[in-house]
Amino acid sequence: MFVIGLTGSLATGKSTVTAFFKKKGARVISADRLSHQLIEPGGKCFDAVLKYFGRRILKNGKIDRRQLAAIVFKNKTKRRKLERIIHPEVVKHTLDELKRYEGTNKRIVLEIPLLFEVGWHDLMDVTVVVTASEAAQLKRAQRSGMSTAEAALRIKAQMPLRKKIRMADFIIDNNGTKKQTEKQVNALWQKL
Repeated sequence: MFVIGLTGSLATGKSTVTAFFKKKGARVISADRLSHQLIEPGGKCFDAVLKYFGRRILKNGKIDRRQLAAIVFKNKTKRRKLERIIHPEVVKHTLDELKRYEGTNKRIVLEIPLLFEVGWHDLMDVTVVVTASEAAQLKRAQRSGMSTAEAALRIKAQMPLRKKIRMADFIIDNNGTKKQTEKQVNALWQKL
């Protein structure tokens, strides 16, 4: 197996780039998707998150991720606590997913927003950072219903893109059209 660690920042277009890699035949493992599943009712982290943050984060019996995000991106201590609850399970599930592909010649895209922050870049065959200007990020975040203030808080809470770029093996610039981005993915796929 060949593992491509894909990261970026809020609304840089990680999911778009991941979809293009999937179209080329890559298998995709999404840390975000796993973390969302873990806090669903019945998920391994649901009770622990609810115990720490209280019932006020519930909406129709589910954890309201938007409300939870509003809390943790304003409070570093609470964000760290949430990470301590969720990250060990994300790691376990991700490693289990990767084991399924051991001994194959599959190309795996591991989409993980905190790739460098959690030190997983050393486990990847290559790392790819998806970039976009902050203006583009804020505009895209607004389209998904997030306020500019919420988006800015989330961007500020993450490792700066310029630092991720310095650490990456490859960069996909997602400031242009989808067609331009797909062209970059296709060129990188050929290189790999």
